[in-house]
Amino acid sequence: MVPARGRPRQVDTSQHFCPHLDWAYQGWVGLDNISANGHPSGGLWRQLYCTGCGGYFLETHGTPLHGKHVAPDLLVWAVGALAEGLGIRAVARVFEVDPNTVLQWLVEAAEQLQAFSRHVLHDVRVRQVQLDELFALLSAVKDGEVSEAEAIERLERSPQWVWVAMDPESKLVLTIDVGERTLAIAQRVVHHVAQVLAPDCAPLFLTDGFWEYLTALLTHYGQWVQPPRRQAQGPAPKPRWMPLPELLYAQVIKTVRRRRLVRVRHRVVFGTLEAVQQVLATHGWQIQTAFIERVNLSIRQHVAAVGRRVSTLCKSEDGLRQQLSLYHVYYNFCLPHASLRQPLLPPEPTHGTGSAKCWQLRTPAMAAGLTDHVWTLREVLLFRVPPWPQPAEG
Repeated sequence: MVPARGRPRQVDTSQHFCPHLDWAYQGWVGLDNISANGHPSGGLWRQLYCTGCGGYFLETHGTPLHGKHVAPDLLVWAVGALAEGLGIRAVARVFEVDPNTVLQWLVEAAEQLQAFSRHVLHDVRVRQVQLDELFALLSAVKDGEVSEAEAIERLERSPQWVWVAMDPESKLVLTIDVGERTLAIAQRVVHHVAQVLAPDCAPLFLTDGFWEYLTALLTHYGQWVQPPRRQAQGPAPKPRWMPLPELLYAQVIKTVRRRRLVRVRHRVVFGTLEAVQQVLATHGWQIQTAFIERVNLSIRQHVAAVGRRVSTLCKSEDGLRQQLSLYHVYYNFCLPHASLRQPLLPPEPTHGTGSAKCWQLRTPAMAAGLTDHVWTLREVLLFRVPPWPQPAEG
């Protein structure tokens, strides 16, 4: 029956799935089995109906906003303040809530954002990857309580090292991890990068002089090679684990004396210098790690736990991971990057009396082809992440 008056309601339920466990297609997206069923009891959130199992559920099911009696805008603004670099107690004072409440919101938002990142960030194709690590000051190493040498020694033993990998072309942060500065964590970080990239993607890797990256990259981008026989008699040579022919890896080794940079050397570990320069010549770049170092500065500005000369120092590895998970998604999907914007031809006129819009803002996720619009933090927190990977569309 076609309604005689008013416009027909159009509710997009293509990204929703049935959460009920007693149905065979629980968790599957795109089956056209979800329909809108109004707002129960005049509530804020819409109720959805599954035509397959006949069950009802709210559109916030499986998100940090489900079951919350607080205003949704307040929660989103508080999480946004955390993403912009405010500490938990500062956010609690600004929005007049208890600090434990803000901490609980951060924990729930971090779980949602980690699942969102795993759901969207995969099969990425890049030509370059820069990796670096930065330390986070512990609560005992501050305000001159210990000497500089003792502070460095503590930092070398502490698990609060932040490992970052990013694509310098799209500015996309591929992974962020926390752990000791050891081979095991380097292996884990490179493994995360390999999972995010497409299976047949072997980009140019650029790092500092930390030698454990060599073993980690060789582990994930290597193959068994049978050396040729050099003698007609005798045992055959044993197979060797060798890097893939397309693997390129270069290091930037900096020498610092008395807190001053005195020397910078470049070392090509895998591949040839000509092949490395050919990849960098597309943008007129040289062997460097300047882009990942700029991301490190952005992390210190947006993550209160790793900021310099602040009182909101990290106390535990879990708390640091939660803040970094929030920054990871916020940076990739919600923050437009000035160097990624594109001109609009012709410029779009505004609704008011201001000048026309001349630039299209883009985030690193848009530049990498993962999404087509700038996400708001509210959209990300309300996105229902399927419980398992969905089949690719043909």
